[in-house]
Amino acid sequence: KQFIVFLYTLCIYIIYYIQRKMLSTSKPVGVRQKGVNMSKHVSAVKPIVVSKKSSCFKTQAMKEPFPFLKNVKYHSDLWQTVRTEQHFLKVIGGLKQKGHINDKLHNIWTDFYFNYKNAILSANLPTHTEELAVIIQSTIADNVLMQFKKPYTFPSYHSRILKPYNYFQFGQRYVASLLDFERSYLGAYDRWEKIQDLLLNGHNVVLLANHQTEADPGVFDHLIEPVFPDMSNRVTFVAGDRVVTDALCKPFSMGRNLFCVHSKKHMGDDPALKAAKMDTNRRTLVALQKRLNKGGCLLWIAPSGGRDRPQPDGSCAPERFDPLAVELFRNLISRAKAPGHLFPLAMYSLPMMPPPNTVDKAVGERRITNFTPIGMSVGDEIDWKAIVAAAGKSATKDEQHEILAVTARNAVAELYVELEKAVKDQTSRPKYFVRPWDLVAPGTYSGTK
Repeated sequence: KQFIVFLYTLCIYIIYYIQRKMLSTSKPVGVRQKGVNMSKHVSAVKPIVVSKKSSCFKTQAMKEPFPFLKNVKYHSDLWQTVRTEQHFLKVIGGLKQKGHINDKLHNIWTDFYFNYKNAILSANLPTHTEELAVIIQSTIADNVLMQFKKPYTFPSYHSRILKPYNYFQFGQRYVASLLDFERSYLGAYDRWEKIQDLLLNGHNVVLLANHQTEADPGVFDHLIEPVFPDMSNRVTFVAGDRVVTDALCKPFSMGRNLFCVHSKKHMGDDPALKAAKMDTNRRTLVALQKRLNKGGCLLWIAPSGGRDRPQPDGSCAPERFDPLAVELFRNLISRAKAPGHLFPLAMYSLPMMPPPNTVDKAVGERRITNFTPIGMSVGDEIDWKAIVAAAGKSATKDEQHEILAVTARNAVAELYVELEKAVKDQTSRPKYFVRPWDLVAPGTYSGTK
């Protein structure tokens, strides 16, 4: 018996030694055991020194062919051999002649292609060629035409579609082609670790975010997935009208987990559909509450109800948060069986796909694209109980809701100022902004599932 005890003790010691050795030599990849705090093993605030031998995505992985072109698939054989601009434009023209697309869509698509190609070529990277622009534009056209033939209807809760066609990979490929990996940053790594710990321990987390472009879900996943892949798998975006009705948006939306709602901005666009939209919202609320009761849910919501519009001076501060939207999600997480938390989230993606200067209710807007750096940063948890208590007993419910929404919006605005400066001005970037691709082994991140 003593010998068996000795062997058991020896095995435990060896396992412990191996684990300590691995932790001392490895870098964080975001997947951790429940309750384990990685911050004691990895400093989240150490500045990253970039050299010619950096493990940054661009300086390493970009030496090979564009990695996101792996496993490119098409619904139609029409696009299988399209590799040149001349061939692409010929196919688009042929679709117009056969009546598959009208003159308006043909003109929109031609404009979109040339704008996108110029953005790709402006990157001045060996991987960013005319052929890359043609292939990715072909995948988009292929998916949009599929929506004309077999339109997809989004349920109240939509689970991303990965098989037989990987819509997540399709969307990440497009965003990656416009993303300057060398100059893009994730802020407040330690707070993201806290959020990951909360999720792994069964808590719910709601991210109250500003919203700048249609590419924001892809931006979120590209910045989070390299270091927190579990969080990337969990996140569910609260989606409005346009992303589930616009034929160009729908294929990208099909690759995301979504709770589908109709915002007040578009509720009355078509009076005949208002009752149906309200019914959809009621079903979504029921689905939301059921999901939150299970715990471990990560939600992304833009309480402004739409994309932020640039001001005449070029600035793009987060717009006013709808107090009812903020209160709705505060109420949902407080009523759920699992604990819940609110966090402010700032996103910088405006140059990638800037929205029109005005809110256009019609679908089919012009798409402007640019090759650009992006960024994202999360703030400290919003203590909504303390905020409501500070309002005083004399404050009405509406006043409490307004105070909470203003506080949340101001927290995001403060984060955004710092984030925008960190992305634009590399010399003054705070040390707690990191490039996620520098924290994983070179060439291991392909942005696809």
